[in-house]
Amino acid sequence: MRRMTRLAGRGELPARPPVEQVPLGSYPTYAEAQQVVDCLAEHHLEVGTTQIIGSDLRLVEQITGRLTWPRALLSGAASGAWFGVFVGLLLGVLGTIGFVRAMTLGLAWGVLFGMAFAAAGYALTGGRRDFTSRSATVPSRFEVLVAVGYGERARTVLEGAAR
Repeated sequence: MRRMTRLAGRGELPARPPVEQVPLGSYPTYAEAQQVVDCLAEHHLEVGTTQIIGSDLRLVEQITGRLTWPRALLSGAASGAWFGVFVGLLLGVLGTIGFVRAMTLGLAWGVLFGMAFAAAGYALTGGRRDFTSRSATVPSRFEVLVAVGYGERARTVLEGAAR
């Protein structure tokens, strides 16, 4: 059995009294676990304390393309431009040089510094990581937990729905 408790710090659950829970089943996809909870709700079971917990986390990195000098410099210029616009906006509002001039200078310096830092970073990799990617942490399975008092009834409902 598990106890539902508040998470300390980040991503806190809504404040509720702790509830004793039992596992109802383990499913390979979130959609399947969600279907189980939907089935319980359709049969008028209390699902307010039900949890879907993803476990066996793994990091999946999706390669999005090859990283070349032009792509690295363009990426650096784009991120530098955003930072430069932000600095230019602050200088334009708070400074004495005029809004348009501050924005133009901020953008120009942002692009230059962004490209310089991107070039330095790309050069330092020495060709060891010549690709772009994005990563996500994904669970391998999803466990559905229900309150102890609803465990047997929930199993009965699911067995009836499976027939």
